[in-house]
Amino acid sequence: MTRRQFLKNSATALPAVVAAPRLLTVPSGPFDKGWYDRTRRFAHLPMARVAYVEAGQGPAALFVHGYPLNSYQWRGALERLSPYRRCIAPDLMSLGMTEVHGGQIISPHTQAAMLAALLDRLKVDAVDLVANDSGGLTAQIFVAKYPGRVRSLLLTNCDVDTNSPPAGFLPLVDLARKGVLVDRFFVPQLQDKNLARSDKGLGGLAFTYPDRLTDETIEIYLRPLAQSQLRKAQLDQFTLALAVNDLVGIRSKLKEWKGPARMVWGLKDPLFGVEWAEWMDRTLPGSQGIRRVEGANLFFPEEMPDLIAEEAVKLWKANQKA
Repeated sequence: MTRRQFLKNSATALPAVVAAPRLLTVPSGPFDKGWYDRTRRFAHLPMARVAYVEAGQGPAALFVHGYPLNSYQWRGALERLSPYRRCIAPDLMSLGMTEVHGGQIISPHTQAAMLAALLDRLKVDAVDLVANDSGGLTAQIFVAKYPGRVRSLLLTNCDVDTNSPPAGFLPLVDLARKGVLVDRFFVPQLQDKNLARSDKGLGGLAFTYPDRLTDETIEIYLRPLAQSQLRKAQLDQFTLALAVNDLVGIRSKLKEWKGPARMVWGLKDPLFGVEWAEWMDRTLPGSQGIRRVEGANLFFPEEMPDLIAEEAVKLWKANQKA
């Protein structure tokens, strides 16, 4: 399905999602690197100079990316969903173009606090939350800390309850503990993009179609991590923080939140099995079930933006008070 076909079909099937005054013209041109670079803005917050992109208008939707990616992960989803929402996609601290202030603690909890501060700066009260991978961990903490600021929650493969961190993430934790994560794991993939696309690199480990991962995209994701010793140390800090389970302690908060929720889960992902989507489905009172995606690996939201857009619009229809 093309982007224009999706927008046409969605507009026909879901007239109640967005009132007519909020509907925008279909964006002209792709949301590619050129658009991304032109659109990037920075918010000066107490904890960081936060990079983010924004498109659309109306009720806000917040997109939280995974590790070690950045907001570029959501470009396809933003392109398709900006006619329906004010789409905001920041780079989390220690990732992408966000510049973290020296001495700032970087953890899922401080990431959630940063997101709240960003929304305050942008004068956004509540959002439809969309998240992937470690971004899903941060999103759950955000729901627990700021339940009134979340209208709906769309989660893809991510940390859930006791599966945080997943066992497959621990080798990266070991490298971070030694202070060599970026130099030993990410820099070699920058130097040899085919390694990044192999089963030993980011592409083969986490993408459904690693052969389609372009050199340009690899640069966008990994180059910022290696730009200074400070950036390397900050990623080490965040990686070590991800080794601490922050989710078991918020079970009760998740059970209390009654907003509309939906899980979209790739079944090829070795880190986050579909049983964890089933756990979320049982735990969240407002869950509207799970969409299982055959053959999809962890970062499929980037590779299958039509699917993400379809599920987001369906979920938002169930939240028409937005």
